[in-house]
Amino acid sequence: MMSREASIGIDGVYYNPAGVVFLGDGHHLSINWQLAYQDRTIKNDYSLFTNNVNNPITPREFKGEAFAPVIPSFQYAYNKGRWSFQGNFALTGGGGKCTFDNGLGSFERIVAETAMAACGLARTVDGVLGSVLNQENMKMFSSDQAFGAGGKYSFNSYMHGRQYYFGLSLGAAYKVSDNFSVFGGVRGIYATTNYYGYVEDIKVGNMPLYMVLDPTKKDAANIELSCDQNGIGFTPIIGVDFKTGKWNFSAKYEFKTRMRLKNKSVNLVPSIGNLPANLSSQMTQILTQKGIPAEQAEATAAAVLANQTVQQTMLGLKNQFDTELDEAIGEYADGKKIAADIPAYLSVGVGYSPIDPLRINVGFHFFDDKNAKAYNNRQEKLDHGTLEYNAGVEYDINKKFTVSAGWQSTNYGLPEEEATTSKDKRFMDDKSFVTSSNSVGLGGVWHFNKKMSFTVAYFHTFYQHKKTTESVELIPGNAINYSADYSRNNNVFAAGIDINF
Repeated sequence: MMSREASIGIDGVYYNPAGVVFLGDGHHLSINWQLAYQDRTIKNDYSLFTNNVNNPITPREFKGEAFAPVIPSFQYAYNKGRWSFQGNFALTGGGGKCTFDNGLGSFERIVAETAMAACGLARTVDGVLGSVLNQENMKMFSSDQAFGAGGKYSFNSYMHGRQYYFGLSLGAAYKVSDNFSVFGGVRGIYATTNYYGYVEDIKVGNMPLYMVLDPTKKDAANIELSCDQNGIGFTPIIGVDFKTGKWNFSAKYEFKTRMRLKNKSVNLVPSIGNLPANLSSQMTQILTQKGIPAEQAEATAAAVLANQTVQQTMLGLKNQFDTELDEAIGEYADGKKIAADIPAYLSVGVGYSPIDPLRINVGFHFFDDKNAKAYNNRQEKLDHGTLEYNAGVEYDINKKFTVSAGWQSTNYGLPEEEATTSKDKRFMDDKSFVTSSNSVGLGGVWHFNKKMSFTVAYFHTFYQHKKTTESVELIPGNAINYSADYSRNNNVFAAGIDINF
């Protein structure tokens, strides 16, 4: 039905806890299962991607598949007189897994830009080396057998994420009068996540990148992310429900949940700081092989690396790489505590029953995302919190069968990200993104008897596209654009049993 905020039912333990007290005395139990399948698509357009020798295409599509075969939940209420004591278990903060078999665009961007920078450094080093040796057109590192000159690259990449937020709620509703009730409760949340990904076997031109970082270690240039996170939070909840004639009005407010996720990571990052020493060693070795005496070869290598232009180029390469690496996996550094608050949440619902078999609902949700602290205060970049509107209808065909349908619109306060938008204003991130959407659902209930019902449902979410463009200036005065088109596709099947005893 997708608009349950003003409904009186056992699922109200989550949607409308104050209204559950009107179910009548006794035990009420609902056991539910959902299966969710989602794919996430990011289409990146970046001219440097044409340098990928294995896939020289742009725009490039990076597709992730998320599958959660078992999403359980249960709701329980014991009503006695004016009181209703309630409990709920569900994945209230999200849950599932997603895999990008070919990694992410942001990962490939690091490789593509590093390849260009490495070729630039190779040209600079060879130019200075030629001056020191008084030889024109010196090509030691910029030759086709080494880095080359065009920024060609190859690599392997993969990304997998898993996230579960388990929530257990306890609370009580009180019937102030025959028409008005109130609720108070608390939800405890345990969050557990895992992220694993890598960028490995990086080759620039015909030279494996590890050769200039540490020739003794083939993984010296690999980037590997392996991070587990966990945290605990508590959410106070209040609610009200008011019935009058054919109408029902309800509201629920969940306070902000303070969450801090503790990282336990075993990440691997390249040692770019070793670049000067390894360049010197390789240069000395190659010069010696060319017949230059060892002492002269060492002196020549030292002179090249002492050159100011070479030093500035190496420093620029290191700073660029470190900055991009921090943006990619800095959030997952070992020992860090990451802010990941769950926003305060307000829901309001109105229900109307013009005839006994028919129930019509409308609802509204507001998530106060801008005041829920996230990593690097990412929430401040949003234009506003999330707004949701929904409507639903439920009809009893007869005493045995009920059918329902519903719709919900979700509008995230995502900022516009044009080419000129500054880095500190950018919100979208291909490791974790959202786009506004519309969802439609259908459902049915088979009432076995007065004490037991079987429910089934399906809904599909139609996600909008969110496009961003970033101006990248790798060479002063020569800007190119890195653009992204984000979208999703979502299907959920569900079944459950409701029992009254």
